[in-house]
Amino acid sequence: MKSEIQKSLDGELFNTSDREITDIIHRARALTSTYNATASTDADTRQQILSKLFGSMGRNVNIDTPFYCDYGQHIHLGSNVIININCTFVDCNTIEIGNNVLIASNVQIYTATHPVETVERLVEDWDEESGDPYFRTYALPVRIEDNVWIGGGTIILPGVTIGKNSVIGAGSVVTRSIPPDTVAFGNPCREFRKINGKAEEEPT
Repeated sequence: MKSEIQKSLDGELFNTSDREITDIIHRARALTSTYNATASTDADTRQQILSKLFGSMGRNVNIDTPFYCDYGQHIHLGSNVIININCTFVDCNTIEIGNNVLIASNVQIYTATHPVETVERLVEDWDEESGDPYFRTYALPVRIEDNVWIGGGTIILPGVTIGKNSVIGAGSVVTRSIPPDTVAFGNPCREFRKINGKAEEEPT
C-alpha cells in the first residue's frame, strides 16, 4: 500500500493529516523558523540549515529571509540560485529549480490543489473526531528550468513548467506552462514574445 507521501508525489488524493506528513511539516517549520532568525552575515549556519531542509541543493544558493515552505524535502535547487525576500513554496509535490535562476520577492509556488467540484472537494458525512481533513487534496509538480527570471509577486500554480531562458513579468499568475525563450506576463500569464534570438513559431 502506498504511503500518503507517495500518493502526494504521484498526483493522487492524499491525507494531509497523515502522521508522516505532519512530522515532515513540523520539521520544515522548525528549520525555516531557525533559518529566518539567523543573521544574513552568518553564511555557514544558513547553508547548513538549507542543506537539511531541501531535498538537494547546488552551489552558490542565496535565499533571503523570511522564507517559507511546507515540506522542504521536495524542493530541489540547482547552482547559482537567488530567492529574494518573503517567498513561499508549498512543496507537497516536487519543486525543481534549475541553474542560474533569479526569483524575486514575494513569489509563491504552489503544488497543492483541490478538486473544483464541491462534491469531490468536500468529504460527505465528515466526522471531526476521525482526525482526517474535511476536504480532499492532491498535488502536481512545478519545474523552473535553467536561466529563468521570475518577477516579483508572481504566483505559480500546480503542474506548471517554465521553460529554459524565459522571463515571467512581475505580478503574473502562471496557470499553464510557458515554453523556453519566452517573455510572459499577466493574470493569467500569457506569452508576449520570443527572446534570445528565437523566432516566433509559424502558425500551423
